[in-house]
Amino acid sequence: MTILTVRHLTTYSYAAPVRLGEHRMMLRPRDSNDQRLLEASLEIEPRPRRLRWIHDVFDNCVAIADFSGETRRLEVENVITLEHIASDEPDFLLEERARTYPFSYDAEEMPDLARAIERHYPDPSGELERWVRRFVNQGRPTETAGLLMTLTDAIKEGVAYERRTAKGTQSPLQTLLTRRGSCRDYATLMMEAARTLGFAARFVSGYLYVPGGGADDDHPRRGGGSTHAWCQVYLPGSGWVEFDPTNGIVGNRDLIRVAVARDARQAIPLHGSYWGKAEDEEGMVVTVVVRRLPDPEPANRERP
Repeated sequence: MTILTVRHLTTYSYAAPVRLGEHRMMLRPRDSNDQRLLEASLEIEPRPRRLRWIHDVFDNCVAIADFSGETRRLEVENVITLEHIASDEPDFLLEERARTYPFSYDAEEMPDLARAIERHYPDPSGELERWVRRFVNQGRPTETAGLLMTLTDAIKEGVAYERRTAKGTQSPLQTLLTRRGSCRDYATLMMEAARTLGFAARFVSGYLYVPGGGADDDHPRRGGGSTHAWCQVYLPGSGWVEFDPTNGIVGNRDLIRVAVARDARQAIPLHGSYWGKAEDEEGMVVTVVVRRLPDPEPANRERP
């Protein structure tokens, strides 16, 4: 068990006073058996006229802020402390029918999994399908776990990582063509490749813990210092399993889940609107610091 803290600071600056519209924030981690939220604080300046919390259709916790008046700066600081139980590559305790690919999902699960299996991006010439089929054995069984781990590694090794601050996500075909992308582009490519093979997959946004606090240049972990993205694939017997193609991680080690969705556009950590001139927007600065707290000192037991 590890105790991690995350400080996520987002600052918007404007050249002239603007009136802020509604802002939606997905910043509160999802409690589960492998991560438990201990403390959380959300500070917003200027202070919202109203702040309310809801759960969206995917059961993510969303904060919605409404503002009054004008400002030249919006600052959102989210600080969380959570208990994290890391696992290395999962044991893949799959049901017998799912040990080899292809397999069929249970009929009772299909209505809930259908949209996660459905392909979300066009592939008119079948380029993505041809690419992903390379990892499926021809004429002999393909081990399901091995297939997904190979796909994860192929994306990690075949796509050059770049930190991209521009809005939006590249299409899977664009990432395949350019062989470059951010973590959300890696995740989207992995999801769509898995869906092409008939797997149910979904997008995950959250944070990455980089042991030692090193930057991307001096540590093999890529995606530290900002929000992070990866995907989950649903496997009978194991449930939703984490796959981070940016770093080749299978399992939850160093990953802090915040939100899940069918598509990256549904899991944006912070987005909103303002009334003013387009040229008034000077930019956004995001800083994320994830630290591990020292292990508690063992209790001092005095002997009689």
